[in-house]
Order: sequence, then C-alpha cells, then structure tokens
Amino acid sequence: MRTSIATVSLSGSLTEKLTAAARAGFDGVEIFENDLLAAPLTPEEIRARCADLGLTVDLYQPLRDIEAVPADLFARNLRRARHKFELMRRLGADTVLVCSSVDPSAVDDDALAARQLSELADLADDFGIRVAYEALAWGRHVSTYDHAWRIVEAAGHPALGTCLDSFHILSRGSDPRGIEDIPGEKIFFLQLADAPLPAMDVLQWSRHHRCFPGQGGFDVAGLVRHVLRTGYAGPLSLEVFNDVVRQAEAGPAAVDARRSLLMLQEEVGAAEPPAPVVPTGFAFAELVTPDAEPLAGLLDALGFARTARHRSKPVDLWQQGEARILVNTGAAVRRDGARLAAVGLESPDPAGAARRAEALLAPVLPRRRAPEDAPLDAVAAPDGTELFFCGTRPGSGGWRSDFADVEHAPADTAVRRIDHLALTQPWHHFDEAALFHRGVLGLLADESVDLADPYGLQRSRAVGTADGGVRIALGVGAAPTDDTVHAQHIALATDDVVAAARRFRDAGGRLLPIPANYHDDLAARHEFADGELEAYRDLGILYDADEHGTLRHCYTLTVGRVFFELVQRDGGHRGYGARNAPVRLAAQHAAQTRAGG
Repeated sequence: MRTSIATVSLSGSLTEKLTAAARAGFDGVEIFENDLLAAPLTPEEIRARCADLGLTVDLYQPLRDIEAVPADLFARNLRRARHKFELMRRLGADTVLVCSSVDPSAVDDDALAARQLSELADLADDFGIRVAYEALAWGRHVSTYDHAWRIVEAAGHPALGTCLDSFHILSRGSDPRGIEDIPGEKIFFLQLADAPLPAMDVLQWSRHHRCFPGQGGFDVAGLVRHVLRTGYAGPLSLEVFNDVVRQAEAGPAAVDARRSLLMLQEEVGAAEPPAPVVPTGFAFAELVTPDAEPLAGLLDALGFARTARHRSKPVDLWQQGEARILVNTGAAVRRDGARLAAVGLESPDPAGAARRAEALLAPVLPRRRAPEDAPLDAVAAPDGTELFFCGTRPGSGGWRSDFADVEHAPADTAVRRIDHLALTQPWHHFDEAALFHRGVLGLLADESVDLADPYGLQRSRAVGTADGGVRIALGVGAAPTDDTVHAQHIALATDDVVAAARRFRDAGGRLLPIPANYHDDLAARHEFADGELEAYRDLGILYDADEHGTLRHCYTLTVGRVFFELVQRDGGHRGYGARNAPVRLAAQHAAQTRAGG
C-alpha cells in the first residue's frame, strides 16, 4: 500500500520535512497548514519540490469549525474555504481534512451539519477537491467516527467522505468493528497514530503523547484490518504529535515512522518483508576503550581470561564460560572512556537476519576487514550500537576464526554466560529503539516502567526472546548531563552470586556499596537463612522475587561508561530487579560523587 506522513509529525522547516519523508521512502505527505504558512516557498514551489522528491500531496489539513453554525458564520466559513481551495489547487492537493467543530457557536443539529457540509462539498467539487470529514475526539457535538459517518451519509454528496483517525477512534474506546459498515469508497483518508494508555484529558493526550504504530498501547493493526475490509484503497498515513518528535531530527524520525508502517503492513497482511530471524544468544559484547588496562583488571577480577587476539586488529577476546567480551583499542576509538559499542547476536540465519534488517530500514554498516577476515553482516541500532549477526550452524565459520589463541591461565567458572545487556538510549530514541528491536530482531517487548533516579525519572523497557537467551534492557534517563545515566552495563549469569562476588572482591575488584538502610528494609520484607542477609550486606547484593522465582544481583563500580552486574536467577525469575533500581542508581551517583571529589 502507499504510505504517507503528515508534515506535523516531523521537526524542522517544511523543506527539511519533505526531504526527510522522501528519503525514508514515503510516497506522499499531508501538508499541515502551519507548515505551509511558515514556508518561504510559494504553493507552486512546494508542489514542484514534492514532485522533484517523488512525493504526492495527499491531503491538506486542517479546515476547522465549519459545520452546524448560524447562517452568517457559515457564509464566512465558505469564504474562508474558497481561499483554501484556491491554495490547494496551486499546491496540487485534491483532498482537504475538515475536523468536527469545537466552535462554541456550533449547535447540536445533525441535519444542519449535513446540509452545510454538502454545500461545502459543492464548492470543493468546483475545484476538483474532496472533503474528508473527521470526528475529533474532543469535538463539541461530533466526537465519534460513527456519528461523523452518519452525517456524511445523510449529506449524500459524492465529494464528501470521511477521514478515520486511529487516535480519535481508539482514545474514546469506540468499537472499530463498525468501520466495516462504511463503504470503502467513502473513506477518503486514513490517519494512524498509537499512544500509551494514561488517564488524562484527551486533548492533552492527543497533542503530547501520540506515537507511531507499535510504540503505544492501541490496537492500531486491528483498526486497520477493519478499514481494509471495506475496500479502502487510499494510503496509510501517519499523523503523530508528541514532544519528542517535535524536537528530534527529521531524518531519523522519518525512518522510524516508515519502519512503523512497514511493520504495521506486515501485521495486517498487506506486505511481506523477509521474516524475522530471532537471535538465540549473545555471541559477544564489544567494549571500546582508549586504555585497556582498567578493563583488563576488571575482567581479570571477574574471572575472565584473555584467550585470543584478533589477527589484524587491536582487539582482545576475554572469555569465561559462554560469556565473551571483546576489548577494542583501535585508532577509531573515542577518547571518552570505555563504552559498549557492538553486540554479536547468535543467529541461525545471519543472511536472513540482515535481509530483514535492511527491509526495515536498518542502516547496513560497511565493515573494514582484511581479505582473510570472516564476512559478518552488521547493522546499526538507533543509538549507534553495532549489531553483528553471527552464524550458529556447524561448519559455518564465523567471527571466532578471526582470532588467534594466546597462552592463558584457565578462566574461572563462576560466570556462565551473558544474562542481559543494558543499553542507555538518547532521550529521543527510546520509543524508536523498542520498535527497532521488536521489528528488526523479532524480540518480545515488556511493558515500559519508570525508575526513580535521585535526579528525575528513568524509563526502561526490556526486550528479549521467550526463552531468555537474549535479553536487552533499554533505558533513558532524565538527566542527560550526568554520566551515570549514560552508563551501559553487561549482566553476567552465575549460579552463586555470593561466591562470584567474593571471588571478585578477593581479586581486587570493587563492588558498588549499597546503603545499610536497603538491607534493613529487606529484612522486614523477606525471611532469609542464617547468615544469608549478612552476606548480602557485606557484598552489596540486592534481592528481588516475582511469581516465578528469585533474583540476586550486585554491581561493579563503573569504568568509563561501563559497569558489570553479577546475576543469579533461581526458579525462572524473569525480571531485572526494577524494585532495586532506585537504590542502585542512588548508590552509583554517590560513588561517582566520591570519585569526583
């Protein structure tokens, strides 16, 4: 199906918005009136610019407060509409959006509304324009799509149809099944937006919290299925307002928007991109650093051994059990300390995973490699993290063949594998990151949670596989100037976190100190075996329990922008210790303050 996006859904000048939409692969745009009014280009120049970019102008919007008003006011409205239709003819737009009135002068009279909309459609028809009437969720008298359709049907004008907007329909809890009673040719336009499900005034909800399909809690796909069953043949168009999109760079936002529509089309059966190839585990996590010594000391204390070195690059492989950490000190490394730059994902079909990623607009990364290096497909996540697809089939070669073994003492056996990764997102990429990991990698997403940081709130959302082989916690902080909230971490699975923590500390490692008040509260909420709580106090171990089991975990101090977590899951615990996050964050702030002082 054709795809379109409202210019109000992107930031920047109208020219920047049009360029971003075209580069992301949209077929058309809705021109929002304020964008046109602020543009230095004439309507003819905007029309030519769209044509040069391969974009059609699918809708001009909005024409407000038209119907069910006194005769003198309606006469002024028709005069206003005539000017807009003249402008639309110059612009090359053939459909105008008319929102249900919120004017205090409007009366609750469907017959009058139908008669006046019919007159408006007569005027529009003279210009070759169609009128798409939309029920605003906060409309004065018309606030539901079925009510708007009854008025359109009563008017009976061929140039008058309805516009359906998923936000206005789903935010009011309307049943979208009734859409199937509307003839498809009378649905002139379809606008799509998702949203979280908070309790707030619907106008504020609309203006500040709409998001792209798949990023909220609405069943947008279900609504689209109902629309398609009517025979609707127009575009799927996005109309999204939120504070993040208004401030984000237009190019990446347009790509995120287009990806959401590709995933939506897949979900409703309107498109068939390559099937997702779900990763089965972590092949490696790659840390980059200008100075390997602090990381080497940390990994050694954790029980890792340096087992191999890349044949052509300054990259060392550290391993313990199935946990593999690459330490890269190459010339391209930034000078801002250690950070998590790349993740290797074990995949049963790396080529298929790469095809899926490319089809969903993930940037394919060129890779500098020697002729003898293993060919690896890699794409960039929204935050810039490189994702490598690593084969798991026997005899498939792979990344490990690029490394030559080095002599080493045996690694410890406390750590079994990487339990999960925590990736801190730029504030404007959080929703995009969740959609990316779900759509491109086929991961399942948990609900978003808010974590109390001493200086604000952090949002977190975990994505992963059903069996827990891959778990990634995506987070964004409220204090972007604070290095603590930008830190990423690698969680290591162990069968005995007390023994692993003691081994780390005895080897010279430094654990994150946890306030005594936390363990006092723990004693009040849970019962422990003799000596168990004392060990937790001594080592700074945190504790959590859910309906599946228990979680015991502790943290190292941060090196650069990275720290490690030791995790013991018992009984199938599925969480990440969200209850403990405020304590951990406060402890990290305190540790950072002490280090800075």
